[in-house]
Amino acid sequence: MAEPLKNLLHPGLVKEMATHISRAAPDFDGGRFTGLATAGMDALELMQRADRIRQALAQTLPADYPAAADILRRALPAEGRPGLSGWALLPVNQFVSEYGLAHFDLSLALLKALTPHFTAEFGIRRFIHADEDRALAEISGWVTDPNHHARRLASEGTRPRLPWAMRLPGLVRNPHPILPILVALLDDPEDYVRRSVANSLNDIAKDHPALVADFVERHIEGASPARRQLLRHASRTLLKKGNAKALANFGFAAARGIEATLAVSTPVVVFGDKLGFAIDVTNGDTAPQRLMIDYAIHHVKANGTLAPKVFKWKQLDLPAGARQTIIRDHAIRAITTRVYYPGTHRIEVLINGAISASADFDLRME
Repeated sequence: MAEPLKNLLHPGLVKEMATHISRAAPDFDGGRFTGLATAGMDALELMQRADRIRQALAQTLPADYPAAADILRRALPAEGRPGLSGWALLPVNQFVSEYGLAHFDLSLALLKALTPHFTAEFGIRRFIHADEDRALAEISGWVTDPNHHARRLASEGTRPRLPWAMRLPGLVRNPHPILPILVALLDDPEDYVRRSVANSLNDIAKDHPALVADFVERHIEGASPARRQLLRHASRTLLKKGNAKALANFGFAAARGIEATLAVSTPVVVFGDKLGFAIDVTNGDTAPQRLMIDYAIHHVKANGTLAPKVFKWKQLDLPAGARQTIIRDHAIRAITTRVYYPGTHRIEVLINGAISASADFDLRME
C-alpha cells in the first residue's frame, strides 16, 4: 500500500528543519518550534501539516519579517552544506506567502532563492494575485536565469490553473500578460521547463481555446522536434475535444468516408480487471487519410450520471480503401483521482475528434 501523502511532512523532518534554522540563527528555539509544529500532527493531512508548521515558524522566528526572511535564506543549502530542502520548504512557501506581501521584492527574491531546492510555485501566486503587473515585471526577468529551476518557476508559478494551488482569476480571464514568458521559454534546453510551458498553455486552452490554437499555429512552422512535442502537449485538451484548428495544426483534417465498428470483448468487467475492445476502421475515401484515434470512457458517477474521460490511443495513416483492426485493453483499477461506481458505462471511439462508434459495458464491484 502506498505511503500516505501526508507523511511527506513528519516529525523527523520538522526536527531537521529546527536543526537547519538553528544553524542560521543560534537563538532560534528549535525545541519550541518542534513542539508547536508536531502537536496533533498525526491527525492532519498534508496541507494541514504544512500550515501547522507555517504557524510554528511564525511563532518562533523574529516578528520582523525581513529578519525572519534572512534567517530562512541562510538556512537553505549552500556550498555543499545541507539545509532546508524538499518538502520542508512547502511550509516556508506558505510563510512567505502569508507574511511577505508588505515586502514584495524581498519575498520574490527569497522564493527565487529557494526554488532550486523545492519549487516555489505555491508561494509566488499570492504576489501575482495581489499585484500582477509588479510581480510579472520581476518574474519575466527570470526566463534568462542560468538556473533552470528559476526559469521553470517563471512558467509554472504563473500557470492560471495550477493544481493544488490558488487559482489566478486575473490570468484565467486574460492570459496575455504571461504569453511573453511562455514564448521566451519555448526552446528552453531543459525538458523540465518546456513541460511547464506546455502545461501553462494547456491551462489557458481550457478558457481560451482559440487563443492557444492560434498560438500553436504561429509557433509550429519550422519547429524543432522538442518544440513540436511541447506544442502538441500544450494542445492535448483541444485535441481531445476535437478542436478543428488544433487538429489542423498537427495535420489532421476532418475524417472523410471513415467507417468504424467497435466490439467490446468484455461486456462485463469486474473491478480490478481490464476492459477489452477492438475497432475496425475502414477508409472509404479515394485518398489516404491521417487519423488520430482516441477513446472516451463515460464513468458512472455517484448520482448515476455519466462523466467522460478521454484517453489517447493511436495515430494511423490509412490508405484509400484500406481497413485496419486495432485492439486495446484498459485497466479498471483503483486510482487516486477517481472513485468507481458499479453500473452501465459507455465507451466511445473518437476519430479526428468526432465520435465514430460507441458501446456499453457493465462494471461490477466484486
